[in-house]
Amino acid sequence: MNEIAKPFAIGPVRLERPVILAPMAGVCDLPYRVIARRYGAALVCTEMVSSQGIRYKNKHTEELLYIDEREHPLSMQIFGADPIVMAQAAVAVEQAGADIVDINMGCPVKKIVKNGEGSALMKDLPKAEQVIAAVVKAVSIPVTVKMRTGWDDDSFTAVELAKRAEAAGAAAITVHGRTREQFYSGRADLDKIRQVVEAVSIPVIGNGDIVDGPSAVHMFEATGCAAIMVGRGAQGNPWIFPQIYRYMDTGEILPPPSPMERYEQILEHFEALLAYKGEYIGVREMRAHASWYTKGMYGSAALRERINRADTAQAFRDCIHGMMEEAAAME
Repeated sequence: MNEIAKPFAIGPVRLERPVILAPMAGVCDLPYRVIARRYGAALVCTEMVSSQGIRYKNKHTEELLYIDEREHPLSMQIFGADPIVMAQAAVAVEQAGADIVDINMGCPVKKIVKNGEGSALMKDLPKAEQVIAAVVKAVSIPVTVKMRTGWDDDSFTAVELAKRAEAAGAAAITVHGRTREQFYSGRADLDKIRQVVEAVSIPVIGNGDIVDGPSAVHMFEATGCAAIMVGRGAQGNPWIFPQIYRYMDTGEILPPPSPMERYEQILEHFEALLAYKGEYIGVREMRAHASWYTKGMYGSAALRERINRADTAQAFRDCIHGMMEEAAAME
């Protein structure tokens, strides 16, 4: 297993480990990216940023361009279907200080695909290639592309899109082993990821169903990918990165974090979110993170109900401290 634990590079960006935090809307905001880096994610990716939002200087979009020094190396993901606008957005991403610009060709959400963006580009490969080529030409940092296997079971276009991406100058490709029609249901098709790996010479990053050390190693062995990207398995679970590394290095399965460790991490994440987004947004956005952090814990449904009733920063803190006292008493 040590062979798959080796360093990995995307163009000139060298990563000490081949394990990356996936770009996830509503999850990978700046506070969580900093946490994931501290726990060992070799590269973190931002939530997807609208190229049109950058073009029209949308306030929320511009906030997404902010980068903390502790995040590097960082990949910033943009989405759109207009080659000119995407090139302009990539320039803004480079100027913001990102180490890599990633092009989203995998988002399955209806409001994205109805505009011909995200995974809809897998149905228009010439347009997809134009977008990639325009972005590559516009910036000096590496360009990567994140895709799915295809639109549906009848259209396995990932191999052809990967070849076009390589020809257009992409430095690496990430393949989520599901179709757009699957969204997040069923199982990731690792054989299709393997076929993409075999079709191109640039690095391919495998994504889908990585939830622990064994599933991470299985992705490497089944696909031959150069690196892996962890998505939903990292929601409220930064411990997944050291768990994967320990298993890759030794075959040992680390125990899950204790309730006290989870509560302490929730509080740290919460304070960072408050500093970044303010009390009103911070309290409300932390509810989802807290539900992920406490998933599977004893009494987690009751815990979530208490968390969701907290509507001020102090009420949220009091709620978590109360849970910590209960956890200490049980221990």
